[in-house]
Amino acid sequence: MNNSLVHCPKCQAWLLDGVFNQPELSPCPACGTPLQIEVFPTLFRSQNVGRSGEAILVEGESSCFYHPQKKAVIPCQGCGRFLCALCDCELHGQHFCPVCLETGKTKGKIKSLENQRTLYDNLALILVVVPLIPPLAFIGIYATIITAPAALFVAVRYWNAPRSIVHRTRIRHVIAIVLASLQIAGWGVFFFAVTSHRF
Repeated sequence: MNNSLVHCPKCQAWLLDGVFNQPELSPCPACGTPLQIEVFPTLFRSQNVGRSGEAILVEGESSCFYHPQKKAVIPCQGCGRFLCALCDCELHGQHFCPVCLETGKTKGKIKSLENQRTLYDNLALILVVVPLIPPLAFIGIYATIITAPAALFVAVRYWNAPRSIVHRTRIRHVIAIVLASLQIAGWGVFFFAVTSHRF
């Protein structure tokens, strides 16, 4: 049996087969929470390494959600549906049905399927640096009244967002926050100087 398929809902400890299909509540071996867990017989079998589904031979065996005539060998970790060996899509040790795999790819719900990410640290840095580039600096300096707060918002709001598929530091976030803060402070000094001369 693959013990990694079922865990305690309270402490998340992996459960052994002694607590399954018992007529009364059984305590969790880790935290003692009373549990009653019913599982299908296929959970107690080793996984089928072949890629073709097996026919159901014993009455009461669970069947594949997509192929009712085929024996289920593992549940999908996305939706919980039982899958035959043909429908089992393994990805980095996790098992998904074809629908969950496609949904995870299109909606980004399965992180290990990601092939691109929005680089918010680059976006924040661009917002504070581009207006200061010499050919644009004369006009761009006025744009910083909008781009500096926008850059500060992006850098702070997406501080904990995944930065890249490859590992990188938060240095771009830090530079963007510092430059945006200096630009906002500069505008604050400018407006203070203008208003103080009027009075």
